[in-house]
Amino acid sequence: MEEFSASRADAYLRRIGAGRPGSASAAALRDLHLRHLRTVPFESLSIHLGQEIVLEADALLDKLLRGGRGGFCYELNGAFAPLLRSLGYRVELLQARVHKAGGGPGIPYDHLALRVECEDGRAWLADVGFGDHSHFPLALDERGEQTDPGGLFRIVPADGPHGDLDVLQDGVPQYRLETRPRILSDFVTGAWWHSTSPASGFTRKPVCSMLTETGRTTLSDRVLTVTAAGERTERALADDAEVLAAYRDRFGIDLPRVPVPLHPRP
Repeated sequence: MEEFSASRADAYLRRIGAGRPGSASAAALRDLHLRHLRTVPFESLSIHLGQEIVLEADALLDKLLRGGRGGFCYELNGAFAPLLRSLGYRVELLQARVHKAGGGPGIPYDHLALRVECEDGRAWLADVGFGDHSHFPLALDERGEQTDPGGLFRIVPADGPHGDLDVLQDGVPQYRLETRPRILSDFVTGAWWHSTSPASGFTRKPVCSMLTETGRTTLSDRVLTVTAAGERTERALADDAEVLAAYRDRFGIDLPRVPVPLHPRP
């Protein structure tokens, strides 16, 4: 990776509408985390546009900063990590297995999350790549309830193999973390599986979703769902022009064509 210069960090901060923090504090981390969720969409569009997922820091930053795009967990947290390091935070990449509905944890390197240590030495779980999750980082050393606008969270010792800690949202296990630090290239196989396998939920249809000040906006294939102030509206978009306009106007993503589901399912 080329040096993460001050100008590059400033470009990233402009992308998320943040000023350069004065220190690597927990308060600054909370602000950066929330701004990231509200400006950089969680999206799987590259999978359905035939674009390669490249897990290299330079490629991820180019996608976000020059391409105006988002990504899924490997890309979003993979790009957020070097920004945080450049601002004075100590950051480790953690692998996790996502809990399946009604089942156990998924494949190894199913998910990438971040352990972020602030200037006071306290460690936080930062995750800007899990979609509808916590709005703010979660304290990694806290075993009680943590209240967040995204729900009631707990981080508890794992009840079973394949990890160290379970992350629960409103009492439902979301993913199982390993606390051993990893490097970005460790996640290549997981990203390849999720972007190519018919068994992966990511290959079924394109999804683009972003937190807003009043709720969340999601475009799932051709269905636009907007939640605002607790009210949810859902609308099927009529044609390609309307789909492309939704990507542009709702998420700031200008696409040359509509993504086509790689492995559609009924």
